[in-house]
This record gives sequence, C-alpha cells and structure tokens, in this order.
Amino acid sequence: MKEPGDTLRFSTDNTCPYGLSSSKGATPLKAQGCRDLIKRMLPLLRRFKAGFVSRAAGAALAALAAFACAGQAQAASDAEVIRGFNLTVFGAEYAPYGYQSNYVRKFSGTVRFHVENMSRRNKTREVQNFIQSLNRSIRGLRAQLVATPGQANFQVYIVDRSDYVRTVREKVYGSPTASTPGKCLVRSKFTRGGIKRSDAVIVADEGEALFDRCKAEEILQGLGPLNEDHSLSQSMFNDRTKHTQFTRFDQLILNMLYDPRIQNGASKESVQKLLPAVLRDARRRLR
Repeated sequence: MKEPGDTLRFSTDNTCPYGLSSSKGATPLKAQGCRDLIKRMLPLLRRFKAGFVSRAAGAALAALAAFACAGQAQAASDAEVIRGFNLTVFGAEYAPYGYQSNYVRKFSGTVRFHVENMSRRNKTREVQNFIQSLNRSIRGLRAQLVATPGQANFQVYIVDRSDYVRTVREKVYGSPTASTPGKCLVRSKFTRGGIKRSDAVIVADEGEALFDRCKAEEILQGLGPLNEDHSLSQSMFNDRTKHTQFTRFDQLILNMLYDPRIQNGASKESVQKLLPAVLRDARRRLR
C-alpha cells in the first residue's frame, strides 16, 4: 500500500472489487499553459501599451502568446486518444497482490448522484451544476441528482481539509484505520457487470483551483477511467498536470467509454477493433 499522498488507481478481481483514485495535489493547482504564459508577459504588454516597447516588439509578443495558446488547444491524434483510453480505462496504477482487472468498468444504468456539503463553504450548487453538465458532454451517460443518500449510487462529500480523513474513514470505508491518500479521493466498487457504487470526497477550503480539479477529476474517474498515467499531458487523469476543467481529451475518453459498443466486462484486446469507429463518432458529437 502506498503512503498517503500518493496517487492510487487500483482494483481487484474478486466478488467485491474496488477501485480507488486520489489526487496528490502536492503543489497548488493552477490553470495550465497559455494562461501562465500571458500572466508572465503582462508586464511587457503594459510597457508596450505605455509606449516603452516598440510596436514590432509588441506584435511579436502578441504572436508568441497566440502561438502558445494555439498549441495548448491542438487536437490530439486518434492514436493518442486511443492510447489514453487504454491507459485510463484498463488496469490500475496500483493493484493489491499485483493483479490487474483488465476489463471495462462503467455504470450500466442511471448514475444517481447525491451531494452532501459538510464544508463551511457551501459548494453544493457548483458540484451539482458540474454533474448536470455531464448529460450534455458525455453521450450514453444518464446522470441524475437525487434527494437522499439512500437513493444514490454515487455519493459526493464536500468537506474541509480538517474533516477529510474522518470522512474517508467513516463515510467511504467504514474503518477507523483505513488509508486516506491524497488531497481528494474517489472509491468505486465494481464487478464485470459494471460499477455498482462510487464515493467521492472533495476538499473545498484549500483554494478554487484544487476544488475545481478535485470536483472534475474524482467525479469523472468514479464513472470508470480509474487508472492514470503521467504521459497523458492533455488529461486530468495524470496528477502531474494542472488541468482544472474537463478537457476535450478526457471528454473523448468518457464518450468512448459510454458508447454502447463498449460493454462492461469486455477485455482490452476485444475492444481494440472497435475503438477507431467509436472515437470517430465521439469526435463528431463533440464538434
């Protein structure tokens, strides 16, 4: 078992397997790429506006910023997206006893979300808005908000950092000694028939960037892509990136996963011939 703070994506293939994901959050999370570049360029741009930098130099700065931002938005190739799908949907970064469950895991019916705010900062509406947006951004997913925990198969807890460990142990695991890795966490229970339940814990009092990151990453991973890989620069499913929004790359992965042609329990090998057509349709829907 990794020490708290590591990122875990694990599953076991027995009668009651689990998947767990946590966000390391070792450094404050900020919006990535062109936003940071423009922030660093602001002093020079102000000098240009004040007449201290030549028109040619100002135009060059603007062109550089535009080029950098265009690079951030550059579409991933089909091969990159399919590789991302295979890396996040199958297996796990860490698996007890070294056994990986290399099969598709997703909700087969309506995902019934209940959001419980336990934080001094009430972020319920923001989480609910994100959940409701998933019906528009993921074809094949049916997400619904429910009024009570008993109706839910996906429970989201919004907490302050001081309550994080207690909430994970009491609400998610029901064990006073359970490991509580990371800055935020999602745990999924599944069989070959699909995910039966997910529970996410999101911290609300350590800045908007961490809250936005955890809100998106943990809810999305609780829907099925429980693995992560440090090579996926355009994905939230990589704790070395600083994305705080549902990226287009990850939208493609989730739309592929919830395509009816990709079925629960399917092996990695059995879906490879389907993926090019599934991705092509996902791209068409996301235009």
